[in-house]
Amino acid sequence: MSTASIPLPQGVPHVSGLTHGVGAVSGAILAVCSCTVLPLFMGIYKRGAGLGPAIAFLYSGPAINVLAIILSARVLGWQIGLARALGAILFSVVIGLIMALLFRGEEQKRAKGLLAPEEKEEPRRTLGQTALYFLVLVLILVFAAWGKPQENAGFWYAVYSVKWYLVIALLIALALILKAWFTREELTAWADSTWDFSIKILPLLFGGVLVAGFLMGRPGADAGIIPAKYISMVVGGNGLLANFAASLIGAFMYFATLTEVPVVQGLLGSGMGQGPALALLLAGPALSLPSMLVINSVLGFKKTCAYVFLVVIMATLTGLVFGALVG
Repeated sequence: MSTASIPLPQGVPHVSGLTHGVGAVSGAILAVCSCTVLPLFMGIYKRGAGLGPAIAFLYSGPAINVLAIILSARVLGWQIGLARALGAILFSVVIGLIMALLFRGEEQKRAKGLLAPEEKEEPRRTLGQTALYFLVLVLILVFAAWGKPQENAGFWYAVYSVKWYLVIALLIALALILKAWFTREELTAWADSTWDFSIKILPLLFGGVLVAGFLMGRPGADAGIIPAKYISMVVGGNGLLANFAASLIGAFMYFATLTEVPVVQGLLGSGMGQGPALALLLAGPALSLPSMLVINSVLGFKKTCAYVFLVVIMATLTGLVFGALVG
């Protein structure tokens, strides 16, 4: 994907809500966790997307997960499902706008350096070809990660039973697309970028997951050095401290896609308030200790701290308001 194919408003930092909305919607079509969204975020940011839209994409990818929102509504209640959907959409845009404002000067310097060498470059593919290419990539991710449903019947199980056939067919389609529409130089650059991202991301992810698992255990299991009963005690009720604690714990704990719902269900059964439950759902899927380490390597310590602070504070305040309304 050439820099010329990235819309100019995303390459030039400003505070328009439109490009941040595009970033949010782009992330919403994916079913990814806080770690698997990182290569996509790094790719669009390195290729010239502005900080605000890139951050909106980074948050919305794991947070605005259609399947997770539907599951939240069915398991935890329609109020939490609706609040999670509205809160996540609002968060992605607002956090992106605030980040763009906070670091406007730095991003303007970065944009000049990115745009100057390639401002005359013409897109090598049509918009339709690019859209089809990305659709195939997204479908490969979706079907490869398709989990087994609880019931061995129905549409979801039918897709699960043939998911690897679908993945193989999509890989063949991807190979044909690459052969027809991409040059050898682009494919070499793609392989080099993939390797570069891998050596940057994987060590940090493995280390972060190891530390997070050691401290808190895996989702749904009381196997960490911090007992789950203490977490339940801290996040009980709907007070400010409970909401802040839920946001902070969620921000550092790693949740695989959809696993946050049964975890919150268990915490609600242990006395967790409705507000802290929403706060955890808004902060948890979008952040984790492993993802923070990788984001820090891309954006730097200052921007990473600002992003984490905004997510935790906004999740805390939203949980506090929601708890007051429904509690």
